Amino acid sequence: MNENHRGNDRVKISLQGVSKVFLPTSKRSKPVLALNGVNGEVYEQEIVGLLGPSGCGKTTLLNLIAGFDRQTEGEIIVAGRRVQRPGPDRMVVFQFPALFAWLTVWANIVFGPRERGEDPREYEPRARELLESVGLKGREHDYPYHLSGGMKQRVQLARALLNRPEVLLMDEPFGALDSQTRSQMQELLLNVWGLYHPTILLVTHDAEEALFLCHRIYVMGRRGGIRETMEVPFPFPREFDLIGSTEFAQLKYNLLRALRAEEARPAHDD
Repeated sequence: MNENHRGNDRVKISLQGVSKVFLPTSKRSKPVLALNGVNGEVYEQEIVGLLGPSGCGKTTLLNLIAGFDRQTEGEIIVAGRRVQRPGPDRMVVFQFPALFAWLTVWANIVFGPRERGEDPREYEPRARELLESVGLKGREHDYPYHLSGGMKQRVQLARALLNRPEVLLMDEPFGALDSQTRSQMQELLLNVWGLYHPTILLVTHDAEEALFLCHRIYVMGRRGGIRETMEVPFPFPREFDLIGSTEFAQLKYNLLRALRAEEARPAHDD
């Protein structure tokens, strides 16, 4: 079945002329232009990938959307509101899981609503559902040191979704995993998206991962702008065998060529 990834065409994330300049850190250093006039949208229930060469500003843009930093120019609007600071409407899944080592899996997952004083009768049934959805049923009383890297990422994903964020921001979430675990986690993410349809903005260096997971891909350039947009034509649900198809291989080749062209572009070229 092919999911309508744009739902009712409601824009969840709007980027309007977003630029970011990092000021000099010493008298000998110069300002660094990290992002340059970025424009783009992410629609409700859509998975959009940010793909580009190292140093092109992918994580910087994600941090701005999360509210961890402020842009130098432009506007970032999430669910109709200008981003001013971090908030529970924008949950971040990091490459290295930011779990509380002294808390159990269950306590890590319910940490947000518990700290906000929400009624356990409201959030605990959903937490149990998410626990099962990410394959952690029976591991509720384990501590993070009992878990593999992939299991820790499952905890982080369940914790983020329990807060019912407007958008889920994922920064290379599977980049530190071995190839087999990474593949399993990609399939898990698609299964979770099929159940809950969160809006996701995904930073990745991996063309294959972007094609397998995303509805659309923004290819970023060396100067921190969006150079190209690719609509990924494959319907959902997607399964592992898609990666072996001829069409997938051709699109991957096209993406890799675009990335190579950006890596070869002089840093001063606009």
